[in-house]
Parts: sequence; structure tokens; C-alpha cells
Amino acid sequence: MTTSTRRLVVVSAAALALALGATACGSDAKTGDAKTSAAPGGAASPAAPALSGEVNVFAAASLTGTFTELGKKFETAYPGVKVKFNFGGSSALAQSINSGAPADVFAAASTKTMKTVSDAGGASGEPKTFVRNTLTIAVPKGNPKHVAALKDLAGAGFKVALCAKEVPCGAAAVDALKAGGVDLTPVTLEQDVKGALTKVELGEVDASLVYRTDVKADAAKIDGVDFPEAEKAVNDYPIAALAKAPNKDGAAAFVAYIQSAEAKQVLTAAGFQTP
Repeated sequence: MTTSTRRLVVVSAAALALALGATACGSDAKTGDAKTSAAPGGAASPAAPALSGEVNVFAAASLTGTFTELGKKFETAYPGVKVKFNFGGSSALAQSINSGAPADVFAAASTKTMKTVSDAGGASGEPKTFVRNTLTIAVPKGNPKHVAALKDLAGAGFKVALCAKEVPCGAAAVDALKAGGVDLTPVTLEQDVKGALTKVELGEVDASLVYRTDVKADAAKIDGVDFPEAEKAVNDYPIAALAKAPNKDGAAAFVAYIQSAEAKQVLTAAGFQTP
């Protein structure tokens, strides 16, 4: 074999090796090899399903601000999807779900409330706790009654708004008052935490027991007074896709997104605690 012939063989072998290497590194559409795409939150994952339609989310009233923001981010990640929210007291939402209301996802303000849905066969899989929340004393801006402790709410002539004991913020208030040995009679019992907070905003009561996140969101109008007994009444917030969800793929994707790093950043910035 001549020198020129040897060189030709070597060059041809090298070209063949490069071609084979390029093929091995790529994905051939004919072979059906899976490709990856960026999922919400930035992590590489198998290509997300082409979601479409409406995702109907029933969520605790205390999630209104954060979930509204996260819903918009979710829609940006999945342009074919529209997120529709129904915010309210967790117990009322659970009752609606158990009565057959069309919903895809339930996010409750307590595990006890979620359990009423799970026990009725309404949850698809095990609900996941994604955040926690604690109570604070909401007072008008400037704290005109100089509230400094939970026991101050039992003072003569003091008007207090609480959530009804059937809803998570009310159940937490009962636990906190019991832990502090404080006995008081509220002038009103509200069906969700937003109702209790509004009573303070309107000047109809001197204080209310609400979540820290709600006071933080309303800081321009309301001040919050923290109290140690609140640590005896921490609420876990679980989320679950629903067994009869009309949009099962959308429900699963939304539940996964709420547990993502991006969603946790929004939730913790609002004052929620990580589990």
C-alpha cells in the first residue's frame, strides 16, 4: 500500500468515527428517542404534555394573593391553559367538592379539612403539605388600643372578630386562646380569614386573629402583633388533585408546580413557612 493510499484510509476512518459520534450524541426522530424541555422552575425534564383547557382550583382564602400570582406564572409556562380560582373558607370549599362541584385541585388551610375530602374519596393520591401558616393579632394601623399580648383581647369593652371554629383560621384561634388561657367572646364569627380581617379594616372591631400572611399583604392598612401562643396553632396547608377532576393532566401539572422551587419562593416571600 502506497503512502498516499494509507493517508486516504486514515482520513476516511476518522470521518466515519466523527459521523458515528455525532449520531450517538443526538436524538433521531425516526427512533422516537425522548427529548427534554425546561419545566416550570427551570429544571430539565421529559417534554411536558401539551396541556390545554381550564384548571379549576379551589383554594383557601388566605392563598388569594399568592395563588393569583402563581396562576399567571403557570399560564405563562403552559400557554394553552387557563387557571380559574374559587377562593373561600376551606370547610365550605370541601363541602362543595364533596357535593360534586366541578373542580380539579383543592388547596386547604388545614389537614383536617383536606381529610374530609380524602375520606370521601375525592382526592387523587396522597395530599401534599406545601406550606405552613401561623396566626397574629390584626389591629388598625398604629395599634390605637396598644395591644401587646393575646390576653389584652379579653379586656372590658374590647371588640374582637374571629373566624368560625369550623374553618381552619377559627380552629387555630381556638387552640391559641386555649394555650394562652384566654377566654373571650367575639362580636362576630366570620366564614373565612378575609372576612375577619375586613372587620378590622372597616373599624368595626378592635382586633382579629388572622394569619400572618394576610396582615403582611395588607400592611398599608393593618398592623400585626405577634404572640407566643401562636406556635401552638400552626396550620399545615395540603394540596391535592381531585379524583373527579375534569382536567386531570392540568390538575397534576398545577399541583406539581405549587411544589416547585419557583412557587415556594413566591409563597415564602408572602410570609408562609416551608414544611
